[in-house]
Amino acid sequence: MCSHIRMKLKVASSNIRFDNPKDGDHDWKGRREILADVINSFNPDLLGTQEGWQWQLYDFKSLLEELDIADGHRSWIDERMYPSIFYRKEDLHLLDSGDIWLSETPGVVASKSFNSAFPRLCTWSKFKCSQQRTLLFVDVHLDHIHSETREAQIGVLINEISKINDCTHMILCGDFNESPREDVRKLIVSKLDLYDPWIDHEKEEETSHHNFTGERNDGTRIDWIMLSKNISCDAIDLHRDSHRGIYPSDHFPVLATIELI
Repeated sequence: MCSHIRMKLKVASSNIRFDNPKDGDHDWKGRREILADVINSFNPDLLGTQEGWQWQLYDFKSLLEELDIADGHRSWIDERMYPSIFYRKEDLHLLDSGDIWLSETPGVVASKSFNSAFPRLCTWSKFKCSQQRTLLFVDVHLDHIHSETREAQIGVLINEISKINDCTHMILCGDFNESPREDVRKLIVSKLDLYDPWIDHEKEEETSHHNFTGERNDGTRIDWIMLSKNISCDAIDLHRDSHRGIYPSDHFPVLATIELI
């Protein structure tokens, strides 16, 4: 798999929705195996999740085939939900990982700034994937209310990631909580030099957050996978299916097949 010329990888991103008893049939107990089946069927090398308590993420990990979680850097807080990175350790060697809190004090755990509704963070992992290639994988969940808050948070991410990024390739995924036509995407493109393969493939824009209904007329695509320009994308799509009316999450998972050039 680790070719000196090209290396193919499968990448998935999903807001897994925190365990909420008010979700009824769509609570975590009712859909945990459905979500795991979606991920296992796609068989990703890398998975970025958003939301989820520690116990929920560990429960999810127990259902995933051959994926480990990059959390050796983390001191979990019971009342916080975390974006998390899962990876296929047989093919990717984890070099380092960390969390960045998207505030004026990014090194302070659970810190909150910019009128954010909750403390928000990104998590990152560096992988060695061949003799010539290293990959920085970043997973983020931005504020869901204010556009100016999201813009400030992505500014912190850009600044902090730029300090640590010594890798040859980069992937940024997550729940950005806004349309790709707004300012967050513009900043990512201009400052991190990443591109959105959904747009590159000229795919029709559609809603990715659907409130367990499978459709939402007033929504937009808020879940993205973005790539450095030395990564090509063979295919990218949203997984829209349900199982007997139960959806894996209130967001459609994003699934992409890529190549490191």
